[in-house]
Amino acid sequence: MAKESVRKRLESEQGMSYTEFTYQLLQGYDFLHLFQNEGISVQIGGSDQWGNITAGTELIRKILQVEGAYGLTFPLLLKSDGTKFGKSEDGAIWLSPTLLSPYKFYQYFFSVPDADVIRFMKILTFVDIEEIVALEGEMGKPGYVPNTAQQRLAEEVTRFVHGEDGLAEALKATEAMRPGSETKLDWKAIEGIAEGLPSCSLAYDEVLNLSLVDLSVSSGLLESKSAARRLLKQGGLYLNNSRVDSESKRIEAADIVDGKVLLLSAGKKNKVLVRVA
Repeated sequence: MAKESVRKRLESEQGMSYTEFTYQLLQGYDFLHLFQNEGISVQIGGSDQWGNITAGTELIRKILQVEGAYGLTFPLLLKSDGTKFGKSEDGAIWLSPTLLSPYKFYQYFFSVPDADVIRFMKILTFVDIEEIVALEGEMGKPGYVPNTAQQRLAEEVTRFVHGEDGLAEALKATEAMRPGSETKLDWKAIEGIAEGLPSCSLAYDEVLNLSLVDLSVSSGLLESKSAARRLLKQGGLYLNNSRVDSESKRIEAADIVDGKVLLLSAGKKNKVLVRVA
């Protein structure tokens, strides 16, 4: 109650939930338990944990009447908009490949704004500072290829977290997502990109021998057959990243990747994953 941050919240119209109020007490007691039973004398966390950590050091001094409990905090890694990384934030970046595929992990860092990329590279990679400074200088010059710095950042961080195999998987999936790519799609590559893509499920018998025009509509990729035919004539309709030119194209068994999925694309960005049951 003596902490200003708690007092202000309690006095505000918003108030403070019981969960938030007791969080500091629980973390403080946790530090006491670890100090007393496990010999843990230092608790480390982000700067937003300072109040919770000092609650523990105070509790240890008051209950055990001893010194020797310490807290260490680091500045939070914030984005340029002031928001932090964390599981409570939208678009959390998980280190575990079971929670976030190497492809999605790579794509997150490939898509960071120019305002963040150099700072992230300094904090999150082991790239020589001279190289980072040189890259930062290139970003402001004519002829700089957009996302060059982001690509280097994404490769370095993905390699560090997921290893060479994870990076290779991410690069393969990234290339496979490009319409017209010659990279052959396999189930693993599609599995890496599937999260976040619109999808539908159709029976094998429904899909086999179905015209691509009809499938484009039934899958929700396009609104009408006329739109599908128009896009096809313009060269913008893709099946498993291969452009289709023939209006008579029908789905064959060989088109169904590993007998499980099809990837339809309308242009570069609109994609639908068809799961075949």
